[in-house]
Amino acid sequence: MSEIASMLVTHRKASIDEIERAWHGDVETILRWVGSQDRVEECAVLKTCNRVEIYVVSPRGEKVLFDLAKKARVSSRIIDFHDHDESLRHLLRLASGLESMIIGEDQILGQMKELTQMAARAGTTGWMLESAFKKAIQVGKRVRRETRINERSVSVGSAAVDLAEDILGDLTGRSVLVIGAGETGELISRALKARDIGSLTVTNRTLGSAESLAARLGGNAVPFEEMPIILKKADVVISATSAPHYILLKDDIEKAMAERSEKLLIIDIANPRDVDLAAAEVPNVELHNIDSLKNISSENMKQRMADAAAVEAIIAEELDLLKAKYKRKEAEDLLARLYSLAETIKDQEVKKAMNKLSARHTLGEIEQQVLRDMSHSIVNKLLSEPTKALKSAAERGDVEVLKSLHELFGLEEKI
Repeated sequence: MSEIASMLVTHRKASIDEIERAWHGDVETILRWVGSQDRVEECAVLKTCNRVEIYVVSPRGEKVLFDLAKKARVSSRIIDFHDHDESLRHLLRLASGLESMIIGEDQILGQMKELTQMAARAGTTGWMLESAFKKAIQVGKRVRRETRINERSVSVGSAAVDLAEDILGDLTGRSVLVIGAGETGELISRALKARDIGSLTVTNRTLGSAESLAARLGGNAVPFEEMPIILKKADVVISATSAPHYILLKDDIEKAMAERSEKLLIIDIANPRDVDLAAAEVPNVELHNIDSLKNISSENMKQRMADAAAVEAIIAEELDLLKAKYKRKEAEDLLARLYSLAETIKDQEVKKAMNKLSARHTLGEIEQQVLRDMSHSIVNKLLSEPTKALKSAAERGDVEVLKSLHELFGLEEKI
């Protein structure tokens, strides 16, 4: 039987450098690669600044994923492999904010929705994964509606602003450059405006996006090509783009620092990273990335432990409902094959009976319909009790009953 399996490379076991090296290419590239593997029926990829997670539907999911990890040369030391039930539970916890670096953050819900839509457009998901992600997003919304897990919560973006404040002591009057005008860039910018900074400058590959964000928050937008000029004056740079390569090289930063004496703090929360690691070697430059946010996450977790218990209770309840849905579907698929087999045999036997009767008597439409109705009724009555028993066994998780039915009737698909 095909089930969901997953492998996760996240901040819990891996550094940002290890996460970056784990899977090469953008989400579409990884989807195509995973989807092309033998025995993969469905697949989805979640890729954010601090995690890359691959989900597959396969009769041998964990073996498929283990082989994929070997092909990609990803160390098993930083991978969590999950079977069907573990994958479902993880998805619900992830959507609820319990697996995030910043416990309770809301950004993960939008990321999950966007990335699952990407998989759907690529044609790599089907009923099983779509049901799992739909339920996860529903649970994430319920958790935030019924608990306080996200009260005063901070995203990775606002945590980067907290880090800047911790390092510099105070952001009041500081000049800050935000690179990237997407969702994370907006979260960063909003957190900055709450700190009474001196000036906010936003840049983005698409100038219109930067101008729109700057207009909403009272900041300034500059073309991407003018970023080196802003570097000469900024106190803090926070970068969060989705570029597949470095957008700030060591040479760029050296040139900017040659015309200033003040310290420059750079916080890179992109994955893949936006800033060349060699930039940390430039005098008066302090470079941080996602790994530097983990201490903030630990403090955040302490504040939310009481709410986490309520969230876990919701997850347990919803997980049982989701498992029951999969079990019912499993029984329904098996029953569909059983009824299809019964209908085929019934039609063959009715045809034989009609041919024999027609050799001796003329069969009218009424007589033929009576034969068809009688055979149909016999099939339904014979299968009525087995149908109830099979559905009940599926909801109890009694796989042996399903296997027995498969063997007894010689059904095609293996359970």
